[in-house]
Amino acid sequence: MATTADAEVMMRLYELRREETLRKARHFMVFEFQPKTLEQLRAVSRDVSAKENVYWRQALSYWEMAASFVMHGAVDADLFLASSGEGILLYAKFHHFHAETEKESGSPFMRHTAAMIDKYPGAKALHEMFLKMFGPTKVAG
Repeated sequence: MATTADAEVMMRLYELRREETLRKARHFMVFEFQPKTLEQLRAVSRDVSAKENVYWRQALSYWEMAASFVMHGAVDADLFLASSGEGILLYAKFHHFHAETEKESGSPFMRHTAAMIDKYPGAKALHEMFLKMFGPTKVAG
């Protein structure tokens, strides 16, 4: 059950989401960045000199930080999932591009988000919904 302390963490996470650069990064990642191939994705995810790379890193690291709070018990999972599905959306949208990279490097894409999806039925349900919107068949088709 969520506590007042959980609510305070959620409010702080919300305040951070309103920061101008993070807001731009989130908008880019959700609405503007629509790679169709791994090469298109890597042109953003690996080019550290590109403005879009900053957006890539900022949005993903923000949501990974937030998911780590859930996974380490710093915030109630049900409370978090009631209003914070965007990280799971990004995972659903981009994870399929990273499957081969994960095999090669052994480093999972958005590992805290992936763990949260595996552990919590609410996260899994969100993931499945977002896969219908952004999964590999939607991106490639």
